[in-house]
Order: sequence, then C-alpha cells, then structure tokens
Amino acid sequence: MMTLDELASRIPDGAKLAIPKNDTGVPMAATLALVRRAVRGLHLVCVPTAGLHADLLIGAGCVDTLETSAITLGEFGTAPRFTDAVRNGRLRLIDATCPAVYAGLQASQKGLPFMPLRGLFSSDLLAHRDDWKPIANPFAENDPIIAIKAIRPDVALFHAEAADRFGNVFIGRDRDGLLLAHASETALVTVERIVDGNLFEDPARAGATVPAMYIGGVALAPEGAWPVGFNGAQPDAGWMRRYVATARDPEGFRDMLESLAAEAPWASMLAAAEGQPA
Repeated sequence: MMTLDELASRIPDGAKLAIPKNDTGVPMAATLALVRRAVRGLHLVCVPTAGLHADLLIGAGCVDTLETSAITLGEFGTAPRFTDAVRNGRLRLIDATCPAVYAGLQASQKGLPFMPLRGLFSSDLLAHRDDWKPIANPFAENDPIIAIKAIRPDVALFHAEAADRFGNVFIGRDRDGLLLAHASETALVTVERIVDGNLFEDPARAGATVPAMYIGGVALAPEGAWPVGFNGAQPDAGWMRRYVATARDPEGFRDMLESLAAEAPWASMLAAAEGQPA
C-alpha cells in the first residue's frame, strides 16, 4: 500500500507502460501523478486503445513512443494533444490493430515468443511492422498466418474496484486487468476501496481477483477514474467537452491540467506540487 505519488515514482523514465481502454479502469489519478512528476520517455502501450489518460501523458511530454490501434475520446471528439503530436512529428507512432495488441500480450502472458493471428494479410500494416511475420501453418498446407511478437510491458497501470491489505486486487468481470498484470513485469493499481480480510477467502470474489504476486503497488484513490466513467458510472460529459474545446493548444492544455487537479475527487490525495504542471 502506498500513496499516489509513491505509486507514480515506481514508473521510471523510459518505461514501457501498458494502460487500459476507456471502459476497463482508467487510472486518471495515477496519470496526473505521473504528469506532475514529469516522467519522460515512456513507450506507451494502449490495450488495445486509450483516451483521455493517453492524451494527458502525450500533451505533458511524457511519451516518446505510442503503440496503439486508436486514441479516441469517443462521443466527445478527437484527442487534441495526440492529434497535434502526430501532425507535428513529436511522437513515434506504432500502428496496430486491437486483436494484434491482445495477441502480443497473450504471448507474454503465456511465456511465448509470439502468438499466431489471422486477418492481417489485407492490411498494409505488415509493411511497417518488423515484429509481425508471415509464417506457414505447420499443420496445413497453403495456410499462412501472422506471428505477432510478444509484448512485454515493464509496468501495467490501471484502476480497479478494490484491494485487500495483502495486495490482492479485485477486478470484477472485466478480464483486461488480469491480462495486463500477467503480461507485464509488474502492475501498479489504484483502487476505489481497501477491504478487510483476504479476497481469495471470499468465494464470490476470488475468481475475479489478481493475486498479489503480480502486483507491485496499490494506492487508494476513490473515484480514481474521474472524469472518465468506471464500473457503470458515466463520464463527466461537461468536463470532457470542455477539455476537447480547450486543450487544442498548449496553454489551454495547461489550464485543463490545473482544472483536473482542482476539481478531481481524488486531487487532495496528491502531494502539493511546486510550480506549474509539465
């Protein structure tokens, strides 16, 4: 158990960091802690897409390489800082597909060098990915498949429903958290609450719990996904629309970082920062 700032300090500059899609468990509180720490040189792996959390890290200059199949703010529009960074060449973009990202992580999860996948031969992505290789199906003739190299993040970062004091994390029915934790060297997790007892002694929750052996740190952050929705809650539409309209230039982006730090339910759990956000 640790504070948000201590959790963020476990992610070093240059780390390959895996983050979840918008409806899995967006670690917004931890994301702002990373921005305020001014982490640099991240290789961001989106599983398999991402939204506001990725846009904040990109806008704050934390990301050098982005591996994803999409960055989107959904109904609220395009991600302004991602769009600007790609257009102006400030970001190395590794384009992928959703199944390919999952396949690479599943290979890592199982300790394999690659995972076979169909469906990519009609895509020009093969010409740009030297870690995707056409191979022959050893069990059938004239049946080529694609070998997707394993994706092994240094750290996975996500938000979850609960943890116990032993470090076990309850993820509920969404299995992406389990994949993130299994595929990465370690996982750092923010949670809505800390529960008494051992989650593995509860038959109703044991099957949806990530064991502590995969977890490198847990920080309490109630409503830690805000302003993105979590566990059935809808996103804060007003804040999201304001972000899309305001963060189109660096000054507006800095204003929205200050707004996030001032308005977020979890903001008081971050240590006071000196100076302006990055």
